Amino acid sequence: MAPRAGSGSHPRTAVTLVVLIPAYKPDERLAVLVARLRGARRDCAVLVVDDGSGPQYAPFFSAARARGAEVVSSPVNQGKGQALRTGLAHAAATWPEADVVCADADGQHTPSDIEAVAARVRETGHMTLGVRRFTGPVPLRSRIGNDVTALLFRGATGWRLGDTQTGLRGYPAGQLAWLQEVPGDRYEYELSALLRAHELGMAVEQVEITTVYEPGNTSSHFRPVQDSARIYAPLLRFMGASLASFGIDWLGVMVIFAMTGSLLAASYLALKALTAIGIPLGIAKVLGDGAIYVASYVVQRRLVFKERR
Repeated sequence: MAPRAGSGSHPRTAVTLVVLIPAYKPDERLAVLVARLRGARRDCAVLVVDDGSGPQYAPFFSAARARGAEVVSSPVNQGKGQALRTGLAHAAATWPEADVVCADADGQHTPSDIEAVAARVRETGHMTLGVRRFTGPVPLRSRIGNDVTALLFRGATGWRLGDTQTGLRGYPAGQLAWLQEVPGDRYEYELSALLRAHELGMAVEQVEITTVYEPGNTSSHFRPVQDSARIYAPLLRFMGASLASFGIDWLGVMVIFAMTGSLLAASYLALKALTAIGIPLGIAKVLGDGAIYVASYVVQRRLVFKERR
């Protein structure tokens, strides 16, 4: 069953920014956020995706609609990733000239921070992340989880991102199609999107935002075990693929060296392989040339000198 849409009162022809809010079992903060966003910018449309919250939450979506949001509803809960894909597709079809900023429905993202991300997207034309500071009374689970994920992500891609799990993200107009192909129906979608952006060679901007957490984080629908496993799965697959690619490249270096005796070709390919997995160029040069020197010694000892004996 296709999602159904309910129209708000905003003029579509004048929209230059869409704030996309995936929502599952929201509370009154959703309508407050919609009102503040719509009041701050006349050219801002707010698109809310009801991810199968159920009839008892209909009043909260009705309140959001009354304050100017357009609401797209799914009959069943499909997960944040699918809700984002649904909203992004709807935004691209309805407001093709507008930038899109994705924000959470639980009050963690302030209108001023949403505007800051939108401004950076408009200025640079690049995907932009709202990066949390992680200072003050931040849940230990969130602080450690982000640090570990950011460290693994940097090791896999070479990108130093301050917050790989932020839900506040901006995308420039006309550049949403690739997001429809990103796998993952739940929280893993957002990390998978970053991995795909890296594969595509995209530039990613970062804007520092306020970290807002409610006491006990009671409105969060994040399941620590199941959802953490989902988040790390695409990252581990990406790292595995990178290591496999490195192994293939390294084998190629050894074969080329054995056939040609050229350290120049081997050095180039070694540098390419090492920098591809995120090792800085200077370190990669030392590691690559050192490994080639050892490999050269082994190859000559086993092949060249063995034949002479």
